[in-house]
Amino acid sequence: MSARALTLSVPDRQRLIEGAFEAKKGTYSPYSKFPVGAALLSVDGQIIKGANIENASYGGTICAERTALVKAVSEGIRSFIGLAVVTDVKAPISPCGMCRQVIREFCVLNMPILLVPADYPQAESAEGTTEGGVKETTLGELLPDSFGPEHLELSRKRIIIVLYLPRSTMATKADALNPRTKEYQFFGPPGALLVTISSPLIAYALYFGCSEESGGCPPGNFAAWIPSVTSSTTRLDWWMSLWDSEATVIYLAWYLFCVVAWAILPGNDFQGVLMRNGQKKTYKVNGFVTFICAIGIAVAMIVYQGVESFTFLYRKWVGFVTASLLLSVIQAVYVYLASFQPGKLLSLGGNTGNPIYDFFMGRELNPTIGSLDLKYFNELRPSMILWGLVDISMVCEQAVRRGGLIKVTDSMWLVLAFHLFYIADSLYNETAVFTVMDITTDGLGFMLVFGCLCWIPFVYSLQARYLVFQQLEMGALNVALVLLVNGIGYYIFRAANGEKNDFRNGKNPKNLKYMKTERGSKLLITGWWGRSRHPNYLGDVIMALAWSLPTGFNTPITYFYVIYFSILLLHRERRDNEHCAQKYGKDWERYTKLVPYRIVPYVY
Repeated sequence: MSARALTLSVPDRQRLIEGAFEAKKGTYSPYSKFPVGAALLSVDGQIIKGANIENASYGGTICAERTALVKAVSEGIRSFIGLAVVTDVKAPISPCGMCRQVIREFCVLNMPILLVPADYPQAESAEGTTEGGVKETTLGELLPDSFGPEHLELSRKRIIIVLYLPRSTMATKADALNPRTKEYQFFGPPGALLVTISSPLIAYALYFGCSEESGGCPPGNFAAWIPSVTSSTTRLDWWMSLWDSEATVIYLAWYLFCVVAWAILPGNDFQGVLMRNGQKKTYKVNGFVTFICAIGIAVAMIVYQGVESFTFLYRKWVGFVTASLLLSVIQAVYVYLASFQPGKLLSLGGNTGNPIYDFFMGRELNPTIGSLDLKYFNELRPSMILWGLVDISMVCEQAVRRGGLIKVTDSMWLVLAFHLFYIADSLYNETAVFTVMDITTDGLGFMLVFGCLCWIPFVYSLQARYLVFQQLEMGALNVALVLLVNGIGYYIFRAANGEKNDFRNGKNPKNLKYMKTERGSKLLITGWWGRSRHPNYLGDVIMALAWSLPTGFNTPITYFYVIYFSILLLHRERRDNEHCAQKYGKDWERYTKLVPYRIVPYVY
């Protein structure tokens, strides 16, 4: 029995079949009068076509399948996820023995092979029968117990090591799948080291520079505060004060709760995008159920034990930041070291060979423990849900100070509502995360681990923490205006993402126009994605502004989130633009002329 076949999406399946029919038109078969067309689908989405080329000597004839493979390999394409073959016969015809062995050289055994009859369009609509229709098989079924290049490696590996040790660095299939990263981001290793060190310092600085302990936001006597902080950091007892054993135990218990909830709560399996190794990861989607469960436990604590019972996140803030930083470092070191195990699929952006840079960017694309994908897991559960719980703790702390939940300020309720709605929306639409750059492109390194475990819950909640000790009443008119700003941002964000997700799943309910690239990909040029290349970023920034407005205008520190988030999205847009320019070439130049604005229509 062969391994379970890879799954082709409906659009890719149709592209393959159309490519095979198109390839058949180029046949040279004057002797057999038996035209054949073949189409290969590479891991990066290209369709490579080939037709049979006959020769008067007969022995020099090349089949369509081999023509396509030779064409692809000579162009440097050596990883494939599908093949379609069509003839002039109204029945599925299999590749010959020679072709099967050549296919075996470059393709995995569970790669789907579509054998298409000449009357495919008519046969497809026949009444519930597969007779005369497309036959889908795999290389493993066509060539069982086959001999492949890996068998040569098994039998000759020791001889090669002993006799040809200086040449032991010869390229392997793994090297081709995981090429070295040649271009740096973040200004290379120095920039990566700077961000690695500065990010935790900023998380602490946002507390000590904006809290009751320091005397305000920023501290009232700022000139005297700086020397005081500098002096404090030279004392061991100050550094020891950052540690809180109880906060550490609670934080680790929280992470364990998220793991257990992922494992035992009901959820649906969902396939991610196709990776360059020809495979798709299967994820268990139950983040929203976990969110409801966590919020339910928090509400139960507040109802039965009082609001005081849930103020610990505010009172032990620094200890929780330290605990999350500690787990971030441990997990980042673990995934970096584990990435050197054989058989790992590495990130194209984190495989430079420089340990500082690769540790920061993430070397392995999808590190897993058992069936738990750490990157996908961290992205929403211990990060976003904890953010919501932190906000609830801030509400409880203000309620204690003001004499009950009914006396909590409208500004605090507004921030809580905005954040919880955004978090709930993200978790309810959990499957949308499978197409974002964090999941599809970036490896899991310190950048993403720290961002999820520490930055999101303890930096994004800055506005709520500020409102604990700066208790502002906005009034009905200001509340309505801020609601309007947030509503506009959310509408743009959700409408744009809805169009993108529908289109990527083969749906186009709005009949949006698109341009087709030479690779076969389709790029939207109307709707929200015709107004700018990243309209969802615009919606995100508008919402970020709305979340800061309830804090008033007495300090710029509470606007840190919207400033930071804007810079983050600007950088991400630039990264995406460079990636697409390399991926699509001249087609991307044509696309950018059709959609000239990057994020903000008519502005940027």
